Amino acid sequence: MNGQTKIRRKSIEKTAADFLRKSGLSDVLTDKCIIVPGLCDVHVHFREPGYLYKETIATGSRAAAHGGYTAVCTMPNVNPVPDCKQSLDVQLDAVKGSACIKVVPYGAVTEGERGEKLSAMEELADSVCAFSDDGRGIQSADVMKAAMERAKSLGKIIAAHCEDNSLLKGGYIHDGAYAKTHGHRGISSESEYIQIARDIELAKRTGCAYHVCHISAKESVELIRRAKSEGVNITCETAPHYLILCDEDLQEDGRFKMNPPLRAKSDREALLEGIKDGTVDMIATDHAPHSADEKSRGLEKSLMGVVGLETAFPVLYTELVMTGIITSDRLIELMCYNPRERFGIDGGEDFAVFDISEPYAINPEKFMSKGRATPFEGRKVFARCVLTVHNGAVVWKYDGAE
Repeated sequence: MNGQTKIRRKSIEKTAADFLRKSGLSDVLTDKCIIVPGLCDVHVHFREPGYLYKETIATGSRAAAHGGYTAVCTMPNVNPVPDCKQSLDVQLDAVKGSACIKVVPYGAVTEGERGEKLSAMEELADSVCAFSDDGRGIQSADVMKAAMERAKSLGKIIAAHCEDNSLLKGGYIHDGAYAKTHGHRGISSESEYIQIARDIELAKRTGCAYHVCHISAKESVELIRRAKSEGVNITCETAPHYLILCDEDLQEDGRFKMNPPLRAKSDREALLEGIKDGTVDMIATDHAPHSADEKSRGLEKSLMGVVGLETAFPVLYTELVMTGIITSDRLIELMCYNPRERFGIDGGEDFAVFDISEPYAINPEKFMSKGRATPFEGRKVFARCVLTVHNGAVVWKYDGAE
């Protein structure tokens, strides 16, 4: 796809240059800037309706624009859970009223995300990007099979948070060296990949379009690689923190706690190989804001989840592109073209401009998101987002105050 990506990027660069000239914003674009198509994140938590103290559609979409994103897909762990049209409409009304970028919700797979009875998938299908019970692995193979059959009939994707609850045993970080050394309870990699293996077999049988959320383990990468070679209709995502960090980087701080957890260095290396060889299709942030209090209780007692929309591109550009691990075109495929194409999200002529001339330190106090917990706090990165344009309108412009 790399040749096609170059052609598409040239087109968006011309579109951007024309827009900036007509808008009197040409001074934004210097020879130290790069233009990228509007980024797309298929895995975010905006918390509205129900948990507005953590995030809202307004703050989440502004955070996305600040990070160069012009489209996101919001997960269904809100209140009410979007498991029927009436509940989904609450979220759609909030999106219509306050989103500054394209926000497309997921519908829940099961009622209340309880993993028991299927949601009203038929009445949700036309308004959602896909179906997911994200945050909760569907424990019953029979329920997952029924969900895949229903999704297949509706032409929709099942996006799965894969986690076997019977293997968790109270764990909250990776079951590795750090957990053992510091007396923490660990989460095994098996709890993730054993459910992926189950779902791959179900996807084979049903023909459902299947997507695996936030993979973190080397075994998951290999299972998905093999499934693709066998023709299974499967895609997957990983997140920036799994590509850059591992459990050797853990600190006794809630900003290092997420689910799945940061795993071993060998897992990180397998994920990097996966983004290079095409096994991993896209990078999503799993942007999961919580209040300062909820993230201030250390590794054991803090809630799981970190924010990522405002740090993803700078961190990945700095750590993967500038170091030669992948090309900038490959990063654009992972963060824009692949997620848009898999989930059917049009990008139009959206674009973002990043200044790559000098490094800056990530400062959570400058985030647009209500969430502040990031494992990249204080990290020096390049690629500051200076402008984001969605549907012909400027939705973010850097004013020099960060």
